[in-house]
Amino acid sequence: MNCEIGGDKSKADLADLDQDKTNSVVVETDKGSFTFELATKTSPCTTAAFAGLVKKGFFDGLTFHRIVPGFVIQGGDPQGNGMGGPGYSTVDAPPQDTQYKKGLVAMAKAQNEPAGTSGSQFFVVTGPDVGLPPDYAVLGNVTDGLDVVEKIGKLGNPADPAGTPTEKVTIDKMELTTG
Repeated sequence: MNCEIGGDKSKADLADLDQDKTNSVVVETDKGSFTFELATKTSPCTTAAFAGLVKKGFFDGLTFHRIVPGFVIQGGDPQGNGMGGPGYSTVDAPPQDTQYKKGLVAMAKAQNEPAGTSGSQFFVVTGPDVGLPPDYAVLGNVTDGLDVVEKIGKLGNPADPAGTPTEKVTIDKMELTTG
């Protein structure tokens, strides 16, 4: 796999994922757990970078800093304000027919970054079809615990477009599983 790394390349630690196996991430939060299967074929660089961060314990103790009911829950920012990341990025442009529907996990990016750019911030779609353009690298799909995602998704103020949580939601631990 040949991945383009932006930023501090020395910080990138891409996991070697077997694309012929099911690679999943278990997200343990203080509100319950959910699991999503990594989209290794659609986004090989994004999933390898994310899995590398999971293996390092990068996400353990971080929060879902943005919760917009009926839209997304977003986490993975070490600063907790939507501005932080791991110090590097990868790019996997999503397919043009990508639809961001409930349970899809994708990578957040800044408006000025190319489509498919990702660092460590990710979001889980909580609405039926949120109508986003195909700009966000696909990380995977929730396979277990969608009820937990929905519960977290209700902990935002619908009148606050910034998505400030009404209650702190902590990611206790993330774990990579292969089966």
